[in-house]
Formats: sequence, structure tokens, C-alpha cells
Amino acid sequence: MEIRETTDSDTGNMLWVEKRAFGEDEEANLVNDLLADASARPLCSLLAFDGDRAVGHIFFTAGRLENGPQSAVVSILAPLAVIPEYQKQGIGGQLIERGLQLLTGSDVDLVFVLGHPEYYPRHGFKPAGVQGFEAPYPIPDKDADAWMVQELQPGVIGRVSGRVRCAEMLDKPEYWQE
Repeated sequence: MEIRETTDSDTGNMLWVEKRAFGEDEEANLVNDLLADASARPLCSLLAFDGDRAVGHIFFTAGRLENGPQSAVVSILAPLAVIPEYQKQGIGGQLIERGLQLLTGSDVDLVFVLGHPEYYPRHGFKPAGVQGFEAPYPIPDKDADAWMVQELQPGVIGRVSGRVRCAEMLDKPEYWQE
């Protein structure tokens, strides 16, 4: 399995993986929109390949904290996709791990995700709301554990808090429902 950063020529592969993984166009359209969204930059986009076949994709976009003079570099993981016949083989975890390594090296402090509370904690994510971080849109109490954060630089959690703001194309209520 090869995991590498995407290039402009990989857009077709990214969108194909998103469509195959989710069985619809919504996530592929989101990725396409985020690629054109200046407020999403800097971004980190990775593809997993089995030979020359793209089988997984992960996307991280810029975010920020509001509510005070605090300073932290924020990224948002959305979406993570693995095509059906390659799911449950650890590819998603490998994509997360490699993405977090790259973001740590680029001085990102915190990574947020709204996702499955059984899956993302296996990769170091913890509930964000109880640590003082509000999602861009309210998360219902029943789904509170789906809003998660991972600290990439020690000592950031507890020093900063507030509402997370995301890229313009991700800033739509429908993307913030689990």
C-alpha cells in the first residue's frame, strides 16, 4: 500500500474514491468545492494506492478558533473514504496516521473531526465539547461524542478553547450532522 500526497492531476482519483466509498456524490462534491476554496488552505490531501488503483482518500482543511485572543493552528478532517472492497483492512487508519504526521510537521496544533465515536478514538481522537471546543454548528447531545479533537502539539488543550470555524465550503449545517 502506497500513501502519498495528492497533486493536481489526482483530482479524478480523489473524486472516484469518494463516490465509490459513499455511494453518492455528496462527499465528492464537497472535496471538489474545498479544492477551489481559498479559505480551506493550507490543506492536506492523501491518496492510498494498491498498485496503480486509488483505494482511499483523506482530506484535511484549515480551520480556526474564535472567541478570544488565543492562538492555535487548527485543521479539520473531512472526509475520510475507503472504497468498499478495501474497507476493514486498516487503510483508513494508515491515512489518518500519515495525515497527522504531516500536520504535526507543519505545526498544526489541533485536528477536529465529526465522525463515528467508535472509530476515531482508536486513532487518538477524544470528545471535543467537554474540552471547551464548540463545533461550527450545534451538535445534538445524543451525538456529542462524535465531535472530536486530537492534540498534535502538547499543552494546547487547556490553553485554548472556543468555537471552531471551518472553510467556507464546509460551513453549511448539513455537514455538521452525525
